Amino acid sequence: MESHFAKAEKSRKQLLWLSLGVNLGLLGIFKYYDFFISEFITAFAKMGVNLHVSTLRIILPVGISFYTFQTLSYTIDVYQKKLPAVRDWTVFFAYVSFFPQLVAGPIERATQLIPQFSRKRAFDYQQAKDGMRQILLGLFKKVVIADNCAGLVDRIFQYQDSYGTGGLALGAFLFAIQIYCDFSGYSDIAIGTARLFGFNLMRNFAFPYFSRDIAEFWRRWHISLSTWFRDYLYIPLGGSRVESRGKLIRNIFIIFLVSGFWHGANWTFLAWGGLHACYFLPSILLNKNRRYLNTVAENRWLPSVKETFQMLWTFSLVCVAWVFFRAESIGAAVDYLISAATNFELNKRLFTKNIYLFLCIIVLFVIEWLHRNRQHGFEFDDQKTPRFVRMMIYLSAAMAILLLSPRAPSNFIYFQF
Repeated sequence: MESHFAKAEKSRKQLLWLSLGVNLGLLGIFKYYDFFISEFITAFAKMGVNLHVSTLRIILPVGISFYTFQTLSYTIDVYQKKLPAVRDWTVFFAYVSFFPQLVAGPIERATQLIPQFSRKRAFDYQQAKDGMRQILLGLFKKVVIADNCAGLVDRIFQYQDSYGTGGLALGAFLFAIQIYCDFSGYSDIAIGTARLFGFNLMRNFAFPYFSRDIAEFWRRWHISLSTWFRDYLYIPLGGSRVESRGKLIRNIFIIFLVSGFWHGANWTFLAWGGLHACYFLPSILLNKNRRYLNTVAENRWLPSVKETFQMLWTFSLVCVAWVFFRAESIGAAVDYLISAATNFELNKRLFTKNIYLFLCIIVLFVIEWLHRNRQHGFEFDDQKTPRFVRMMIYLSAAMAILLLSPRAPSNFIYFQF
């Protein structure tokens, strides 16, 4: 006769699989059904068989990937007994739909966010002040830099045959800056807004373009997603402690390909993930994936020649991968890279006509470099940085937002995911 404990464990496992099935099933229908049906029809058409299968043409709910993964985090953590089941429905739904990070993250862990809803909160001036600073930084990144990059990037990628090496390299560079400022800008606004209400959300970006290798880049880029896949997919697969290199390579490709496909139903995202898997493999196979856990140029003003080369090389690899992420198809991405490598033309006017944008980018990265040991670029030490200097920086950022924002603002890139 089955024991009470065994029955309870069986019931818990059934509820886990039910939750996984419902959440992933809804995500699959909304986000991937039309893609697979279209690819299925195309594959049969190439064999001369015409299928008449209708797609759903459902509008993708904003941020569905984020709150789906957040709900999965709760389910898995409760099943693994890292967190007691929440009895208060208000707390649970507040966790799932917490408005600052609802549509584009960070993807919060249930163990970190849910206890904050039950905690008494009082207004904290220092916390609110830091939140306002981070909101201002996020707005500067998004409105001044990302939105101004967007128009140029769209034009270069749309008419890529009209540009040479200089223009295409600039397009890849600007998209790398655009997606960083767009997404990290949203994260800054979300984290800062939450701090105004007394909530602490997890850090989502840690100055990723100062990374010295791809492994460090992934510890600093979209931290909430990369750690989610690490904890709930990579480690359950065996992680790096598997008995064979073949399984290790398999695990690396699974986590990066799933990460790519999470971003959208397009082969370009799979190519982006696969390329990063190839980048990542040498460091983990040589057991060097954790050699850069400290801050670059720690206790120094400037990086060494070696560190400078490492950062430029890593950034270049990331930019190449971003071409696949941004392109309409894998073929378009390959053509873009081939043209950039063979059509030697500088396109000087692109640089001279947008000098103010490059100045803003330089200013941002100088500020971030000086604050690379802190949580965000506007986290000043009030004791070391004079009040006048801080006020001038804040005022300059606010004026830039008012004066340099484009007439047609762009949507946040990660709203589509």
